[in-house]
Amino acid sequence: MNEAFLKQILGRHTQTKPFPATSDIKKLFTKIVLTLFPEQTRKQIVNLADLQLIWESIENGLESILHTMSHDLPTSPQEITKSYMKRIPGIYELLLTDVQAMVDGDPAATTDYEVIRTYPGFYAMAFYRLAHGLQQENVPLMPRILTEYAHSKTGIDIHPGAEIGPYFFMDHGTGIVIGETCVIGERVKLYQGVTLGALSVAKSMASTKRHPTIEDGVVIYSGATILGGETIVGKDSIIGGNVWLTRSVAPNTKIYHQENLKVIEE
Repeated sequence: MNEAFLKQILGRHTQTKPFPATSDIKKLFTKIVLTLFPEQTRKQIVNLADLQLIWESIENGLESILHTMSHDLPTSPQEITKSYMKRIPGIYELLLTDVQAMVDGDPAATTDYEVIRTYPGFYAMAFYRLAHGLQQENVPLMPRILTEYAHSKTGIDIHPGAEIGPYFFMDHGTGIVIGETCVIGERVKLYQGVTLGALSVAKSMASTKRHPTIEDGVVIYSGATILGGETIVGKDSIIGGNVWLTRSVAPNTKIYHQENLKVIEE
């Protein structure tokens, strides 16, 4: 190899800060998902003592991972680990509402078990909600690693910074994109191919709200694109398939395309 090239690559190695392996992060959080939802696996835990040991191993594993990136953390690995572990019961309760929304909202869903075992929307939400908890602890990069892992498995792209309320349902799910500053209320339903994105903005506006707000009870059908941080879709509205929306709509509004491709608002 050319010496100048080798020196260039060596510089990258020596300047890169230590960071936990992506495989270790994925393994630990998959363990959390499988512990919370044994429907995802054949392994069953039959007594509290064994379950407690598993949670202790998860806590130790998280603290160990955080230690390898302690230079980038806002506080000590121990404090973040303790705080994050306290979030897990609340994350679990939110995921139960998502499962219920999937069972209630999909005529093809027969049981909770079926949803947890087979639905990509559940898998994506499990990793999103766990990642969002890390995001709330101001842990860098790890939340994005988790949601991108779920993205690679499901085709559903949810930024860990998005705020998503309970009883959230993605029907089919493939191709859904939910941006970083998106805010989604309760009992919202999205179909495949929906984009909740940003209008083109300067890099200097990265810290501003760039993605839409979707209020409670909204249904958005496949292929719809809703853009912009000032765009609000009002409560109980219905957005039809393939609609392109860059402005707010009032509550209880229906927006859809007719055959002549003009947008009709009711």
